[in-house]
Amino acid sequence: VTLTGGTMFVMWLGEQITSRGIGNGISLIIFAGIVAQLPTALWQMIEAARVDASRSILLFGFLGMAVALIMFIVFIERSQRRILIVYPKRQQGNRMFGGDTSFLPLKINTSGVIPPIFASSLLLLPATVMGFLATADLPAWASWAPTLVGQMQHGRPLFMGLYGALIIFFCYFYTSVVFNPEETAENLRKYGGNLPG
Repeated sequence: VTLTGGTMFVMWLGEQITSRGIGNGISLIIFAGIVAQLPTALWQMIEAARVDASRSILLFGFLGMAVALIMFIVFIERSQRRILIVYPKRQQGNRMFGGDTSFLPLKINTSGVIPPIFASSLLLLPATVMGFLATADLPAWASWAPTLVGQMQHGRPLFMGLYGALIIFFCYFYTSVVFNPEETAENLRKYGGNLPG
């Protein structure tokens, strides 16, 4: 009951953050949970560099890679393909209206962070079930279960392959849910907009 109540509260809090226009609430809460562990990890790295001077190069390398990775993620997240839309001129009485141009912004990463979250959540279910099977008294024909459980552990090749495939699948699936090209084309046709060429 406590877990469900806590989960519901966090979801409600995320919705409140989103509705107030601060940003994507659930993503901000996930980000806060990750960042909360950052000072401890940094302190441990600084202490290790203080004890062993050779680790200070590793510390600066890690910090440089972290900054470069954050810059790359922000670049990809903010990137968009701007497609030119031209609206024709129309005459109403003695006045001319329209003739405007605008852009249809298509994000490069429409799905955002949803695919990795869905993929990791979906991979937890079979790993948990197989973990229960591995501890159970299995018949001889199910001797393959412990091997499969071992391959489904985080970081193993089967896990990584399935994780990558599920991320790709959810990227396409979530993009098809969020962006409907037929509806966009119908709206453009309704207002007389067209794409040059």
